[in-house]
Amino acid sequence: MHWSMNTLPLPLYVELGVHSLSGLLWTFLLLFLWHCYRMGSDLPMPGHAHAGKLKSSSRRSMMSRSGSCVGTKCNALSKLSTSDQISHFISMETVEDEEQGRDYLTPVLSHALFPAQASAEAKKLYTALQEYAKRYSWVGMGRIHKGLREQVRLNDHCSIQKPHLFFLPDVPSVPFFPRDAHRHDIEVLEANYPAILAEFQAVYKQGIDSKLGWTCVGPKGQAVFPLYSAGASVAGNCRACPSTYRTLLSLRTFISSNSLGSAGFWLLGPGATLGSSYGVTNTRLRCHLGLQTPPLCQLVVGGEPQCWSEGHCLLVDDSFLHTVSHKGPPDSGPRVILSVDLWHPNVAAAERQALDFMFSPDL
Repeated sequence: MHWSMNTLPLPLYVELGVHSLSGLLWTFLLLFLWHCYRMGSDLPMPGHAHAGKLKSSSRRSMMSRSGSCVGTKCNALSKLSTSDQISHFISMETVEDEEQGRDYLTPVLSHALFPAQASAEAKKLYTALQEYAKRYSWVGMGRIHKGLREQVRLNDHCSIQKPHLFFLPDVPSVPFFPRDAHRHDIEVLEANYPAILAEFQAVYKQGIDSKLGWTCVGPKGQAVFPLYSAGASVAGNCRACPSTYRTLLSLRTFISSNSLGSAGFWLLGPGATLGSSYGVTNTRLRCHLGLQTPPLCQLVVGGEPQCWSEGHCLLVDDSFLHTVSHKGPPDSGPRVILSVDLWHPNVAAAERQALDFMFSPDL
């Protein structure tokens, strides 16, 4: 067919000698036709593709994945029909995807039995994880599954970090975390410091007695006034400290739904020292808001010493070996902090949901 420039509806200024515009329009037209041809030729032929197996990729991208061809290989490949080429590349991509899927689910689909020497608590947690997976999904449970299987070797961990209940593997951690790890919750706690301090002083003036909601009452002024204990609120104590209770509910990462989380006022009298110990898990951080911090009070975590400051927070990973001491004079008064358990920032949302189910206070 003979194409003429007169077939295009060109503007009048072409007649003035501006032929470059007509050339540009012809170029765009040819590019558009070539694009339409390429899009049509790249569609998979019926009968050769499996639904859901072939991702949207062109023949050129599939050929690039198969590797470069030289010499006689290119000539042999060029003689293949279009259907043969598509079928060949689909099969390669499908096998690769399936292998990647199996590798991802290996920790979950492993046929190895749960360690017979595992503790009764570990077996109970493993049963809870299986129940959670039946209700929801195994997706994102690889680290938890691995941690439960390796729980029997928990005592083999280095002595500086050894949580005695549950250790989540592959979680990077340090004894003290920067404020940016939980900036929102830290700012909320520090902003409510005056109200929290006032409520503690009101409770403290009533006396330290187990009948008034105090627990862990020990020598040298050691005591705890819990607001949350093992994932459950202490109703009477929360009513006595309504502002503190509302502050806890406004935190984004507060562990309030499983037995790993707690919150409350912690007291330590002058001359007292709490010996070296480990926390229950590395999936949480403890946030300490200083309320009353006399001099010579110290917290050592993983060999790193820190001191509290009134109105400011410390983020601590208590799964590391830690000690607490108050070496101030007898008249300096007790050291008082508000301790709040927050999720470790490297624990994913799906893992948090599973841990809430596994460590539910009702189980």
